[in-house]
Amino acid sequence: MEGKKDLAELVRNMEPVLNEGDYIFATLPDVSGIDRMDILCEFKEVEGTTVVMEKHTADLLKIPYSFVASWITLKVHSALDAVGFTAVFSSELAKHGISANVIAGFYHDHIFVNRMDSQKAIRVLKNLSIKSK
Repeated sequence: MEGKKDLAELVRNMEPVLNEGDYIFATLPDVSGIDRMDILCEFKEVEGTTVVMEKHTADLLKIPYSFVASWITLKVHSALDAVGFTAVFSSELAKHGISANVIAGFYHDHIFVNRMDSQKAIRVLKNLSIKSK
């Protein structure tokens, strides 16, 4: 199934959902000692592997972190080559002083925002979607 590419349709139908829990980003030189089921996402960089995982798990594993985030999923099935979607919602969040750490999955875009901004971010995204209808 192909994702949507039409920018107006993507914004109109993004349907942001706040997932439960607190999440962290950490960088590790070696992730081989961590159960893959405990890692939500990972990305290999020259300096180390960035992992995103639940804060509770990171605390149990004594993994250091400095940023606690909430995870928002945009339920619209966006195409990986859709142009401008990330720019639209991240710009709108930035206008409201909200940092957006975006990860694109095959079906959906996922936004990690400061835990303290989660409810505000949901309101901003829902308002953006409503204004585009």
